Amino acid sequence: MRVILFCHSLLSDWNHGNAHFLRGVVTELTARGHTVRALEASDAWSFQNLLEEPHGLAALNELRALYPHVRPERYTPDALDLEAVLDGADLVLVHEWTPPDLVRRIGEHRRDGGRFRLLFHDTHHRGVSSPGGMAGYDLSRYDGVLAFGNVLRDLYLERGWAARAWTWHEAADVRVFHPHPRNREVRDLVWVGNWGDDERTKELEAFLLEPVHALGLTARVHGVRYPAPALRALFDAGIEYAGWLPNHRVPLAFSQARVTVHIPRRPYATLLPGIPTIRPFEALACGIPLVSAPWGDADGLFTAGQDYLVARDGAEMRRHLSALVADAEMRHAFAMAGLRTVLSRHTCAHRVEELLGICQELGMPGDVLHPQSPERVLV
Repeated sequence: MRVILFCHSLLSDWNHGNAHFLRGVVTELTARGHTVRALEASDAWSFQNLLEEPHGLAALNELRALYPHVRPERYTPDALDLEAVLDGADLVLVHEWTPPDLVRRIGEHRRDGGRFRLLFHDTHHRGVSSPGGMAGYDLSRYDGVLAFGNVLRDLYLERGWAARAWTWHEAADVRVFHPHPRNREVRDLVWVGNWGDDERTKELEAFLLEPVHALGLTARVHGVRYPAPALRALFDAGIEYAGWLPNHRVPLAFSQARVTVHIPRRPYATLLPGIPTIRPFEALACGIPLVSAPWGDADGLFTAGQDYLVARDGAEMRRHLSALVADAEMRHAFAMAGLRTVLSRHTCAHRVEELLGICQELGMPGDVLHPQSPERVLV
């Protein structure tokens, strides 16, 4: 199968979590014998910000070594020859950070005789936080939408934005996200996440800053776009701010801490139940105990109280963190339960199987979907 992927960026994960999952999908498809050609805009804001980081180029070099099959082509919209790019394609995936005009143009190629299957991939909360903007995407010529949760899938169908839609959750790329030796636990807690454009300011205060300060934990935070008041709040809570961390280095950061937390942005916690974003998948894949602020697991991805702990408020977060930091056996039990769940259901290999099943629904032949490949890896 010849797959074409349009995305904002595969190379850069600077404030761009969608790159995490897509890298894993590209790697998995390639390992199964498919050819994947990825295209990202040359002026992608995430890539430009990565280059401004002191160690940005070094991170890119590490990324290329770690993901040998991730070799996106960087294009300028005016010079993009869509007819040539789409010629001979079997499957075209268009991520929702693709400019609306390009989304429309790709659909027109499908309308005008394109023999490929065409799917739109949505991994953002704009369907509920900015519905007018999402309604502006012309998906009339697309075969359907891949939405990263049931509630978002249903939204596309109920509002008539797409004729067909499937749930396609994100997942962990376990080639990169796996447990490291935990004999160098140098701090109690690590949190990897961006400030969040005021979408979780109160939540960070209640579920991270206050519990860490009250318990006197040693803690480190990685992320970007922290304004001066946020940096001061971290300092006052006794939390070390360590700036941007390339996503492929996150497993090592997890291995050096006893516990991590998940603090979803408000739209996911309140308007999009069932969508945890990719961070919990990756944390659990690394075998670190996780305590989460409230989010509704409406899609039944995990088992709360077994795979991870849920804190309904700041006081409960303090109790959970205190218990985990003090009890190594408890940490091990939660870490192993979460890891088992990810390996059994939530890897990029599982999601590629789901994608191939959707392609089969759309009439693609089995010999194209399942070529013989000595590199095929199933987890």
